[in-house]
Amino acid sequence: MTIKELETQLLALTPTEQAEAIEILTKIINNDSSRITKTTGVCGGDACIENTRIPVWLLVSLRSQGSTDAELLTFYPQLRAVDLVNVWAYAKAYPEEIETAIREENEAMESGI
Repeated sequence: MTIKELETQLLALTPTEQAEAIEILTKIINNDSSRITKTTGVCGGDACIENTRIPVWLLVSLRSQGSTDAELLTFYPQLRAVDLVNVWAYAKAYPEEIETAIREENEAMESGI
């Protein structure tokens, strides 16, 4: 298969399937570890970068507010570029989960919790 053929096939996938394909490629590159985890009792069980307390929803929120990947890597030096690839793939695969987490955080901030 050529890269052009692969590109055509990838473009034919749904957004969720594309996110899953990115996740698969990232896992292959990272020795099968996406570094996105959910741990009961850590950040409310939200999806986070492994071994950090950096939730996926936070990075998605910052990006939607205009932060670039380069800025995020500067803000969070423990992250690698591939972590952001995993975050964006996860967010694309689970948009409702991320939107709910952002909404709940905004509501908590507004109510002063």
